[in-house]
Parts: sequence; structure tokens; C-alpha cells
Amino acid sequence: MGPARIARAVHGRGAVRPDPAFEIAFAQDLAHRCAPSEIMALFRRFNQGEDHIDFLMRRTCVRALARRCGSGLRIEPGVGLRHVETFEIGDGVVIGEQVVIHGRFDGRCEIGSKVWIGAQAFLDARDLVIGDNVGWAPGAKVLGSKHSGLPIDVPIIATDLLIPRTVVEDDADIGMNAILLPGVTIGRGAIVGAGAVVTKDVPAFSKVAGCPAQVIGYRDGREVLAEASQ
Repeated sequence: MGPARIARAVHGRGAVRPDPAFEIAFAQDLAHRCAPSEIMALFRRFNQGEDHIDFLMRRTCVRALARRCGSGLRIEPGVGLRHVETFEIGDGVVIGEQVVIHGRFDGRCEIGSKVWIGAQAFLDARDLVIGDNVGWAPGAKVLGSKHSGLPIDVPIIATDLLIPRTVVEDDADIGMNAILLPGVTIGRGAIVGAGAVVTKDVPAFSKVAGCPAQVIGYRDGREVLAEASQ
């Protein structure tokens, strides 16, 4: 096998230009004139196309509904969104094809600036905070809650939900098909390997892999055993 080709990163280095004033005014007008259900119906009407109008309409609908929406949001076709009214989105965010972001009516979904979410990812965003410059690979998932399972004479699906906050700090990278369980914190600049299942907090700038995920190294060269013995 030959040496890997090195290509310059595109999304992470690109500048974000402010959205034009007419888009912001259009979103404000939609929010004033239309019910949230009507705006989501409009979103779905433009949710499959790939021309300029389709992208503009998807972005405008989300801006009309979200608590906050920065400039440069790009939503690819086939995306599923629930409870957009709980979303706070930074600048330059990309949401890939067929991504599902499932908020909750009383929840919080915060996505920082320059976040890139790959195709077919699933974000259970009942209480989810994603920092700036986070890479989220295709198919990666986060679960936002779990049932208490008690009492045992009640079907599990009917027991109370536990909804801890799940946090992915700035500059972290989540690998393809990785899974984050409810309540974990992925430290700043950490790397979660492809297919990993994260069941506990991940230290900053570490690299984790496996099921359950374990620290296999650090980006700054620290020894794993030396760190564990401290």
C-alpha cells in the first residue's frame, strides 16, 4: 500500500460569511406570520432538493424556529428535525444528508460554530451541548436519555426518563458509527474512534476506541499507563 495522500481540510479552514439581510428578514417574517407547524411543513416541502432555493428555504425555516441560528448553516437533503424551537446553532454549521436531530419540547440542543455533522448521524438532543469546531462522522450517534426501569412491575417504556446532559467539548472528533451513551462528556480535542461505544467521560486530548471505549493514547504523546497511575 502506497503512502496516504494529504489534502488540505476544507470545512474547518473556511471562513463564514454573514447571511444576507433579506434571509434574516424573511425568517423573521415567517416566525411572525406562521405557526411552527406551518414552518415545518414548509421545511419538509423543500427537504429533498439540492438547488439554491432548497438550501435557502431549509436554512430560513430553521432560523425562523430556532432560539438562535448563526450564518452559513447548510442542511443537506433528507434531514429530520424535531423541536427546532429548542435549538441554538452557531456559525458555519453543516448538517449532512439524512441526519436526524431529535430534540424534546423542554430540552436544549446547542450546536457550536464550525460543527460538521456527517450523513445519517442520529442526535438524541434532549439535553445536548456540542462545542465549536466539532467533527461528527457519518453514522455516529448519541443517546440522550434512558428509562429508570423502576418499578419492575411497570413496562420499562412506561417508567420515568432520566435525561442527563451530554457534552462534546470544543475541537473534539467523533468517529464513524461511534455511539455516546447518555450523560458522558467528551473532553476538548479528544478523538473517539470509529465504532466506539462511549460509556464514561473521555479526557481532553485523549484518543479512545473499543466497546466500551478505553483510552488508547493521547494526542500530545503522553503515555497511557503513566497518566493512569497519577
